[in-house]
Amino acid sequence: MVTPIDPTSAGFLLAENRSMPMHVGGLQLFKKPEGAGRNYVRDMFEQMRQEDEIAPLFLKRPYRSVRTAGQYVWKPDEQFDIEHHVRHSALPKPGRVRELLELCSRLHGTRLARERPLWEAHIIEGLRDGRVAMYTKTHHALVDGVSAMRLLASVLSTDPDKRNMPAPWGVRPTARSSRELERAETSLADVPVQALRTALGITAEAAGMPGALVKTLSKGLRNETSALSLYAPRTIFNQSITGSRRFAAQDWPVERLREIGKATGTTINDVVMAMCSGAVRTYLTELDALPEAPLVAMVPVGLNAKQSQVASAEGGNAVGAVMVQLATDLADPARRLATIHRSMKDGKEALSSMTPMQILAMSAIGQAPAILTPLLRMQGIVRPPYNLIISNVPGPRTTHYWNGAQLLGTYPLSIPINGMALNITCTSYDGNMAFGLTGCRRTVPHLQRLLTHLDDELGHLEKAAGL
Repeated sequence: MVTPIDPTSAGFLLAENRSMPMHVGGLQLFKKPEGAGRNYVRDMFEQMRQEDEIAPLFLKRPYRSVRTAGQYVWKPDEQFDIEHHVRHSALPKPGRVRELLELCSRLHGTRLARERPLWEAHIIEGLRDGRVAMYTKTHHALVDGVSAMRLLASVLSTDPDKRNMPAPWGVRPTARSSRELERAETSLADVPVQALRTALGITAEAAGMPGALVKTLSKGLRNETSALSLYAPRTIFNQSITGSRRFAAQDWPVERLREIGKATGTTINDVVMAMCSGAVRTYLTELDALPEAPLVAMVPVGLNAKQSQVASAEGGNAVGAVMVQLATDLADPARRLATIHRSMKDGKEALSSMTPMQILAMSAIGQAPAILTPLLRMQGIVRPPYNLIISNVPGPRTTHYWNGAQLLGTYPLSIPINGMALNITCTSYDGNMAFGLTGCRRTVPHLQRLLTHLDDELGHLEKAAGL
């Protein structure tokens, strides 16, 4: 059955080109069950490839023709080949995490084939410590990062003895799992595209902006930021990119971030932002490329509109964006954290006085330059509204398993775009906060150095907090 593709998803398909593959990805690390034999990874791969029934989401492909008036629609793939989508890979010796991240970087830089359903999964062996890795990528037209995490979580269990669990692309057997799958398949959409679409069809409700708009605009013009940024300095991140990707990932205990937050009266999300701020500051300083003006980050925030109009970083059923001043002009970690906390608080307070529709319209005002600039090929001519995207996606808080294999960590891979060459996405799982850094290999050189800087910055923040 042919179904229409919503404008947001169609936008991701239309925006994609060789330099901008528009898929999100994930890297999961598993520990083999006790007593696993030498052929465990091969058996795991075969089990995932031999799913009896594939979920409908993973069977549809984009299609357009004269019959569809040139518009994209979803069409079932009548020649679906599971062997194309699920693949078995092995790392070269010595099988370090470095080799794993290099493989994921290469895989993340290649586009998905439009004539097939837009997803791939790679079961990876060869890590010298015996862990098993799985890299997956799914087109953003199909799911977003939050939805992809929900899909993974829907096939995991907290019971290490549970078996006969389907792969993420398999049909879920229970009613509860069906509900989870339905939730996972309902994309929250992406802030920039949805916000732009809302702006193009702005309603009377959105047009009736509250008085906070004047204050927000004023802050945006002065680069103090709030819910809106109209000014950000040019950096090496804000230029045209290539299709080649570099991925770096590491995690830290959430408790360390929480203790800093308690000691300073800030949130875990503020501490995440401060870590990123300090790391980017050091990175750009080493390259002699740190601008005098502070960098600005676009931070998606969830809104639980049913319970409250107040924005939170904990997720919800609508999405807005806060533009955060990263205070990269300040050398003191404590002052940077305090500035970021104020910027986040101002942004959330500005959004709290608006309805969800107004929030999307407000986001559109700030997002339009970021979207239109690469489309019109005006990088370097128009000043960017922000310098990078930093998002924090909450995940499971307890240990999970897939058919007895313990999930040790999950790391997100995101989408750099022209004019926005670095994307930092964080995911919490089982007491750890995982940072996934995805950048253009040429535009953001030696991206992996940011991991060292993140670790150093966490230590600096602990010292500044008196811990």
